[in-house]
Amino acid sequence: MTRQHLIIDADDTLWENNVFFEEAFDKFVAFLDHAHMTPPQVRDVLDAIEAVNARIHGYGSKNFGRNLVETYHKLAHRPVSERDLEVIVGFAERILEHPIILRPGVAETLGYLAAKHELTLFTKGHPDEQRMKVDRSGLAHYFDHVEIVKEKHVEAYSDLGSVKNFHAPATWMIGNSPKSDINPALAAGFNAVFLPHPRTWILEREELRAGDAPGRLLVLDHFGELRAHF
Repeated sequence: MTRQHLIIDADDTLWENNVFFEEAFDKFVAFLDHAHMTPPQVRDVLDAIEAVNARIHGYGSKNFGRNLVETYHKLAHRPVSERDLEVIVGFAERILEHPIILRPGVAETLGYLAAKHELTLFTKGHPDEQRMKVDRSGLAHYFDHVEIVKEKHVEAYSDLGSVKNFHAPATWMIGNSPKSDINPALAAGFNAVFLPHPRTWILEREELRAGDAPGRLLVLDHFGELRAHF
């Protein structure tokens, strides 16, 4: 097979991520102990706050803690104390204490792919936090490039392709997020591989828009299946 450019997402594609944010949210709901709102209703409030703040502050555990604090100020039925806020921020800070849990088949499949193709790790979020996760994962040596950006939109993919001189028909984006991985990559003229994850963050969900895109779209069940296509 001709050597191709494979751009690979990190969070919830290579390793588990959103599940730790969900665990922190569950602890937050228990601490809030709202008299009338159900956990899904509290989640709706947090989602609305995150949708606004992500455009300003970006992503990552630190910003998640900020969003939890804002949600608490909005919903708490008791006076807000500094101790309360410390506890809430702690829920978010402990996300980084979790060990890296690779998705099934990732390490052996990356070894296979790296021997045949050029691999770029393309992730968004806080640069220091994302770099720490890359280093802790033990996967960095499989990649020719590691790119960390604030947002993965069409312009980010176009810029990446231009800087790295990727040939669009031989370039594939591989990830779990329709919003950040698949749709913008297709709109930039690349091909894409969608790897659905059952716990993908709600703000990353979107209908796949492959109909008008020039690139090809593959939908696979798990990371190891990439070996059958590349």
